[in-house]
Amino acid sequence: MKALCWNGTRNLSIERVKDPVILNPKDAIIRVALSSVCGSDLHLVNGYIPTMKAGDIIGHEFNGEVVEVGPEVKKLKKGDRVVVGSVIGCGECYYCQHDEWSLCDNSNPHAEMQEKMFGYPTAAIYGYSHLFGGYAGSHAEYIRVAYADNGCFKIPDGVTWEQSIFASDALPTGYMAADMAVKPGDIVAVWGCGGVGQMAIRSAWLKGASRVIAIDRFDYRLAQAKSQGKAEIINYAAVNVLEELKALTGGRGPDVCIDAVGMEARSGNKLEHAYDKIKQDLRMQPDRPSVLRQAILACRKGGTLSVVGVYSSFVDKFPMGILMNKALTVRSGQMHAQKYIPHLLDLIQEGKLDPSYILTHKWSLDDGPEGYSMFNDKADNCMRVVFDPSLSSY
Repeated sequence: MKALCWNGTRNLSIERVKDPVILNPKDAIIRVALSSVCGSDLHLVNGYIPTMKAGDIIGHEFNGEVVEVGPEVKKLKKGDRVVVGSVIGCGECYYCQHDEWSLCDNSNPHAEMQEKMFGYPTAAIYGYSHLFGGYAGSHAEYIRVAYADNGCFKIPDGVTWEQSIFASDALPTGYMAADMAVKPGDIVAVWGCGGVGQMAIRSAWLKGASRVIAIDRFDYRLAQAKSQGKAEIINYAAVNVLEELKALTGGRGPDVCIDAVGMEARSGNKLEHAYDKIKQDLRMQPDRPSVLRQAILACRKGGTLSVVGVYSSFVDKFPMGILMNKALTVRSGQMHAQKYIPHLLDLIQEGKLDPSYILTHKWSLDDGPEGYSMFNDKADNCMRVVFDPSLSSY
């Protein structure tokens, strides 16, 4: 089959690889219908996530059709249309039983790698380095899905491939960001208006926010946040974000600050950005935490910081004293896909939510390297590129 493979920093290629097969009785084989790029994939492409190997298939946000199931798969049958959560959960460990699926004890076969970095292992993620399990990703014609009864969710009647694709990752990540923090009446600030940020904005309203303020520097993303997300907008390249947020909230600050950016953040402060970028390029630190710092400074006293942007390890100049003295609550994590996807598919079917507007480019899998370049460079007003393996290259 064809697959999009990682071969080094900013080096992607379409290659012929072996078709996946059932390795475990709880597996299923899925013919990929759509597979989306994700902002966290850029951390792989740009060389900031360790343990990638040449030839690794990337991609973790996808839907498709079931073509084969293992003997212990009970909920699926050949021909089912499904969306698959990007995080893999066994369904039996303490964390899965408590709906904390991204902390699964059993799905990551390379647990010893994470124990060295994090102290404890977390769940595996499709196509996201050997640190997160080494599973083949979804930018391919077919994919093996582990613990398929837990990770595959049937797409309801009337819901299209395009509507359901982002229920795999971007939508539940954004929804979890809001679910962890937002209470009715809260003023919510969201840093980052990419796919996850857009979904966090929509989800904040669903959780009862009274106002949502979106922060980015790209006009087309801010326009989507305003038109689709009904958010007030701040262009951090044009104004001082902290002063603007104080002005918008009567000097109090937002009740909830959501970091939907993560380790490759930029800052309106050129000196701060240069400091972080140089240290990251020299591998003196893995993450650029400017949004994290800014959110801590911006949040009201006693407020909540919700972090779903991906970070890999230690960050420099973390304002712990400010966080402690302001009595902030911090919630974070990779999203618990299996907890949220059924509810989100119901909302899509009921017409209360339609995330398909963030799909701006649908391309052939053959155009995968070009699609990632466009996405990485924010060219052509690209919000999300989605690959359809059934399409021919133009």
